[in-house]
Amino acid sequence: MKEENVKAVESYLNALRQKDLSLAPFADDVAFEDSVAGKIVGAENVKAFLSGFLPAINDVKIIQHICEGEYVATHWEVDAVFGIIPIMEKFRVQNGKIVEAIGYFDPRPILGYRAFL
Repeated sequence: MKEENVKAVESYLNALRQKDLSLAPFADDVAFEDSVAGKIVGAENVKAFLSGFLPAINDVKIIQHICEGEYVATHWEVDAVFGIIPIMEKFRVQNGKIVEAIGYFDPRPILGYRAFL
């Protein structure tokens, strides 16, 4: 199960790298949350949100996965027009599909520092 869950997460990150969200193994009712998106539910809604960021992505680098049961915590970096942004993301995977993804990162490079003044 551990390898299957990591494979699902890596497929999602590869989808971002390749700018092809059809490769992301989201469950239909996936719950997605981060400091820019807030909370989004549903694969099509998540893909619609993420598609706005695809043009800004240059590369994705996986640093480490930590697995326990159906959970995968992944430390990864996105190299984007905003710079390199380190991300820690917690995934829950069931039957090879991502059912939950919660990302933790500093949003200031994306939103601009003025948004936080």
